[in-house]
Amino acid sequence: MLTEDEALDIVVCLGSSCFVRGNSENLTILKRYAAGSEGSAVRLTGSLCQGRCKQSPNVKIAGAFHDGITVAGLQELLRQLDESRAA
Repeated sequence: MLTEDEALDIVVCLGSSCFVRGNSENLTILKRYAAGSEGSAVRLTGSLCQGRCKQSPNVKIAGAFHDGITVAGLQELLRQLDESRAA
């Protein structure tokens, strides 16, 4: 199991632009992902604004921004993350 220092950091923008453009749905998916990450620490947090409103909705995973992230795109990204973490 990973320690808190080794946790995967996921930051969801909860600013109005991101929230209405899809991060309300993305947040639900990420909550389920964090809860189901057995053996892996996931630190899920929200931010009021990431300053990238024109590219919304935005999610930052492991320090990398993902702009215009759709539900399908987020699910694919999480699948790829799981594969890379398992390797």
